Amino acid sequence: MSEVSTMLEANAQYAERFTKGDLPMPPARRLVVLTCMDARIDPAKAFGLEEGDAHVIRNAGGRASDDALRSLVISTQLLGTRDIVVIHHTDCGMLTFRNEQLREQLRQNLGADASEVDFLPFTDLDVSVRQDMATIRSSALLPKDLAVQGFIYDVHTGQLREVS
Repeated sequence: MSEVSTMLEANAQYAERFTKGDLPMPPARRLVVLTCMDARIDPAKAFGLEEGDAHVIRNAGGRASDDALRSLVISTQLLGTRDIVVIHHTDCGMLTFRNEQLREQLRQNLGADASEVDFLPFTDLDVSVRQDMATIRSSALLPKDLAVQGFIYDVHTGQLREVS
């Protein structure tokens, strides 16, 4: 059985027991979590979230990329969120490469030119969290009074550490 078939079976079972179809569109806790797509992170379990509590934006590295900012704008302007947390994590794949390495791999493997793409890798977790918080705070498209905090999630212990 393919992984998609397994997923579809699990969804059918979930849908049979589903009782939360009346939740409002705005997140109840007025919270947005920007975190990595790493499969070892389950934001609901790790951060105490239930359906309807928060918006969770995930991408490689949990970076405040243009698309993440687009989602933050929609979340804050149209759905009333007021708190943003940026969460990067230990043992992140974004620490393992540089732009030029991935660009060269794409050229060799696919014949693709990615010379204009910034994949947003980083070499220091604390610095990357601070950069993303600064990007969010300095965006002209986001309110200046938003609460923006940063954390590093330890994939080995499950603990969060605040980045000041």
